[in-house]
Amino acid sequence: MAQQQITMPVLGMTCANCVATVERNVKKVEGVDEAAVNFSTEKVSISYDPAKATPQVIIDRIDRAGYEVPVASIELPITGMTCANCVNTVERTLNKKVPGILEANVNFATEKATVKYIPGAVTRADMVAAIERAGYGVVAADSDEALVDAEKEARQREIRDQTRKLWVGVIFTLPLFLMSMARDFGLVGHWAHAGWVNYLFLLLATPVQFYTGWDYYVGAYKSLRNKSANMDVLVALGSSVAYIYSIIVTVGLLGGHVYFETSAAIITLIKVGKLLEVQAKGKTSEAIKALMGLQAKTARVVRNGMEVDIPVDQVEVGDTVIIRPGEKVPVDGVVVNGYSSVDESLLTGESLPVDKKVGDEVIGATLNKQGLLKIEATKVGRDTALAQIVRLVEAAQGSKAPIQALADKVAAIFVPAVISIAVLTFIAWLVGGAGFTPALVRLVAVLVIACPCALGLATPTAIVVGMGKGAGQGILFKNSTALERSHALQAVVLDKTGTITKGEPAVTDIIVSDEASEVSSRKPVVSRQISEGGNEPITNYPSLTSQPDSSFSILNSQFSILRLAASVERGSEHPLGEAVVRAAQAEGVTLSEPANFEAIAGHGVTAEIDGHRVLLGNQRLMEREGVNLNGLGPKVEQLQNEAKTAMWVAIDGQASAIIGIADTIKDGSKEAIAKLKKMGLQVVMMTGDNRATAEAIAAEVGVDRVLAEVLPGDKAANVAKLQEEGLIVAMVGDGINDAPALAQADVGIAIGTGADVAMEAAGITLISGDLRGVPKAIGLSHVTMRTIKQNLFWAFAYNVILIPVAAGVLTFFPGLPIYLRELHPIAAAFAMAFSSVTVVGNSLRLRGARID
Repeated sequence: MAQQQITMPVLGMTCANCVATVERNVKKVEGVDEAAVNFSTEKVSISYDPAKATPQVIIDRIDRAGYEVPVASIELPITGMTCANCVNTVERTLNKKVPGILEANVNFATEKATVKYIPGAVTRADMVAAIERAGYGVVAADSDEALVDAEKEARQREIRDQTRKLWVGVIFTLPLFLMSMARDFGLVGHWAHAGWVNYLFLLLATPVQFYTGWDYYVGAYKSLRNKSANMDVLVALGSSVAYIYSIIVTVGLLGGHVYFETSAAIITLIKVGKLLEVQAKGKTSEAIKALMGLQAKTARVVRNGMEVDIPVDQVEVGDTVIIRPGEKVPVDGVVVNGYSSVDESLLTGESLPVDKKVGDEVIGATLNKQGLLKIEATKVGRDTALAQIVRLVEAAQGSKAPIQALADKVAAIFVPAVISIAVLTFIAWLVGGAGFTPALVRLVAVLVIACPCALGLATPTAIVVGMGKGAGQGILFKNSTALERSHALQAVVLDKTGTITKGEPAVTDIIVSDEASEVSSRKPVVSRQISEGGNEPITNYPSLTSQPDSSFSILNSQFSILRLAASVERGSEHPLGEAVVRAAQAEGVTLSEPANFEAIAGHGVTAEIDGHRVLLGNQRLMEREGVNLNGLGPKVEQLQNEAKTAMWVAIDGQASAIIGIADTIKDGSKEAIAKLKKMGLQVVMMTGDNRATAEAIAAEVGVDRVLAEVLPGDKAANVAKLQEEGLIVAMVGDGINDAPALAQADVGIAIGTGADVAMEAAGITLISGDLRGVPKAIGLSHVTMRTIKQNLFWAFAYNVILIPVAAGVLTFFPGLPIYLRELHPIAAAFAMAFSSVTVVGNSLRLRGARID
């Protein structure tokens, strides 16, 4: 059976060790092949064999490990059931064919299905679609928003609980801390040194220790039960040591100072830091939440001849949807009536609206700016472009970048190492004669200041923010590996057709001969004059500035040539003929009906237009028909040197003009290539064209290296040759024949307007198809990797520097201030609380980074 993918939210993780614990436990489930936890989004992505494992078994394993997967339930009113067998069919359909459903039970008497499911992994629309495919119906509800968002509610409930515990901690810790400090600094009378005051401190510290700090004890227990150690172990151990020692002093078993304020402050400060961390982590995924929020809530469709507003998840493929000016496009579709401009910027990153006419595709969640559009729905629900983008980004955010491997290895031994250092610190100071209490204080400081959280958050927070920013710019990364590899690229291979060029021929020149029998007395304005032969090419085509002569008595004007040629090619399916017709339509030229049309294989076409015999084709056609070439031969060679196809136009036996046709350069291609070269990348163009044609196009766009006459099946081999030269290579393409090369390259980049198979093989997809997205994607990789390295440096440096400081290393430097030489556990707790917040905050800076 084919592997299935599922993503589950996981609550209760506090550090990188928790991530490792969840992954390790999930992988122990038989049938699970891969499990990757993203600490930033608090989700686990799992690949499993449904014949061996079920989501419920996986959830049970996560629960036993001490963490929580929130679930929700929903009731679906079923129609069309007639017997008990129908009940079995509906239950089997939901339980076996819809990933994300944990359990489905159908009550035949009430005709309702009660479904337990994983929020985010499945929607009501998915359930309804499966039931309808089985031959039954579901009574309509408002929308998926009517469902309880169990994941969101569970997270909010957890935040409310933690906030309540924090305030309890503040209420008891603040007076405890102030009274303790006042006593230590002699700001109050001798009464403060009475024995009962320590009992008062115990009374104030206990609710903080066992109510505010209870989660740390539970987390530590679960962690140790799983034979690992996480941040909770350090916090519980450090605060407990200070608390228990203070109790021993209070009851008189030992003499000395009590540290109730230390134990309480440690727990309260770290609770503050965790809440700030949770809020900051929530901001890292704002980009993907914004994408999800783009979806229209309702759609106006035509049903039974009437326009009705319905929830968007009830739109069906084939529905006619009406979109008024200023409304969002609710689903993907094709325009069947109307003309408008559509703002696609939030999905593609393109700032200018795109004109849409009959036959054009529109993307759901884009904004209709001006005219009224009627579209036929082609993709709805989970199949829309927006839904696929969201799934792709979420899956990519859940993947692990190779650079995270080092942090994971360190995190696996971090807590045991810190405990060992703390114990050694205690022994060293005790043996060194510092006394029990100073040694104990340093032990607590070492335990509390160590922060595995920063290590766990360094990579995933930057990945989540970076990929979210990319999605907003129309750049989709398939996984974190593609994001990381892109920053190390040395060469970028660009497929020519459809990538650098538009992939469809267009008229670029019309060169008219004045040696023909009839010479135009009114010449159009042109951008330059070619003296040789007196011919005038339109170098700024299609900006023709003269108007066509309505009588067409003057046959050799550019408009007349274009009109006659397009009239001959009217209805043609040949790409070159279609290009001529499109050019005439763009100029508003009225075409005539051809008579006596004849297609001559390998030569061209001929027809009578308005009483004139017109030939349109190659030079072989001219020679076959005995046409006078009128000195246009050199112009043909000139066009061919410019990588253009030359079409001869002959009227009544005289060669009247040459039409130049070429696959035109995409807007932005030159700019993109210039930016890639500025980044220090070697830019290579790959094409099946001959060397001369390829060199001409390369020179036009600024490419220095050309791989010409490459057969479709040899593209991957050519990429491999570049890799053999020691280059780290990206391949950019859009066609089916580009897929092997995209897979061969270190990073495959697919143009979004191309084939689905190309996008499947690529590590990066550019939604808009604009080549300028390539330097943006590479630039985004650079800034994201820089942020990750900064985060890792901070996480490692923080622990490497401050753990020795907490251990008392600076005591041997008497010239330093006392607060540096003697790091108090409260200061250690403060530093630890805000270390992970610093990492997340640094990642959030990516949202405003420039990537172009």
